[in-house]
Amino acid sequence: MDYMQHALSLAQLALGHSSPNPAVGAVVVKGRTIVGEGYTQPPGSHHAEVVALQQAGDKAEGATMYVTLEPCCFQGRTPPCTQAIIAAGVAEVHIATLDPNPKVSGRGKAELEAAGIATILGEHEDEATELNEAYVKYVTTGIPFVVGKFAMSLDGKIATKTGDSKWISGEESRRYVHCLRHQMDAIMVGVDTIIIDDPQLTVRAGRDGGLTEKQPLRVVVDSTGRTPPTARVLQMPGKTMIAVVKGADPERIRALEEAGAEVVQLPSKDDLVDLGALLKLLGERQVTSLMVEGGAGVFGSLSEDRLVDKLLAFVAPIIIGGQKAKNPVEGKGVEKVAQAMNFARVKVEKLGNDILISGYLEK
Repeated sequence: MDYMQHALSLAQLALGHSSPNPAVGAVVVKGRTIVGEGYTQPPGSHHAEVVALQQAGDKAEGATMYVTLEPCCFQGRTPPCTQAIIAAGVAEVHIATLDPNPKVSGRGKAELEAAGIATILGEHEDEATELNEAYVKYVTTGIPFVVGKFAMSLDGKIATKTGDSKWISGEESRRYVHCLRHQMDAIMVGVDTIIIDDPQLTVRAGRDGGLTEKQPLRVVVDSTGRTPPTARVLQMPGKTMIAVVKGADPERIRALEEAGAEVVQLPSKDDLVDLGALLKLLGERQVTSLMVEGGAGVFGSLSEDRLVDKLLAFVAPIIIGGQKAKNPVEGKGVEKVAQAMNFARVKVEKLGNDILISGYLEK
């Protein structure tokens, strides 16, 4: 059995619950038998290693641990995991990848080795790093990991000339998006998307499509405060933040606040909300991951400032046509193809009849 692969599958279960902590899985093995396993619990509760050790009990002595991220070695909201591993008498620890957190960054591994515990590094390292790609960026920059997502037709349209967009992508793609939303700390759209589509921006699950208990923060980029106070994003469970420029109409701000929104005033760039300043604010709020779902103006600004880390493009096998039909990305655009945004580590997969193309921005 591939014990590290099993630990990675456990870590997947922590996505959407562990932030701002990383999603980690741990397995304790003795005599080729798993005697304990666990994954990161919500902030303030146990880390994966401690959950696995508690399940293993006395069997942890002389056992081998497989963990997807270097154990922490500092006192945070919980005690250091390295000390728990040492106290349990674990003989060997396999670590998929080191923790880039400056408080750890190899120190956890060194502490285990100093206690006489053998450590092996690098099993499934790429998978472990990708699983925590949002945490890695956040813990090293203080800025959330930004995922851009849109659905378009074969001819590159996200809506018809009348603005209708329901539904371009198929049911399987839409279910997948709800899984992605569940893993995110926040979802962001522009005000035009709110006005035209009036989306809920919620996470739904199960056959009945019921709302999940945990809802990501909803962020609306709305430079002048045009969001209708009756918008559905203000009526759903969870919190909604509306970002306006400094000096926006105080009456509009007051109406939105009375409707339940948190309105934040930010510096402007070309008369629009400075998205770099917004990302910095979200980072200060411990938002580690952000999925941007539109509109074309927001994508244009993000593209021009190279603020997107990862792109997810759902391509449906339909043709919409029309000069006035909406494109997924607007803004100023580039003058030469050589100036275009390039994406690497591209993957292509099929979801129903749709194709999902994903990749990481080359910066």
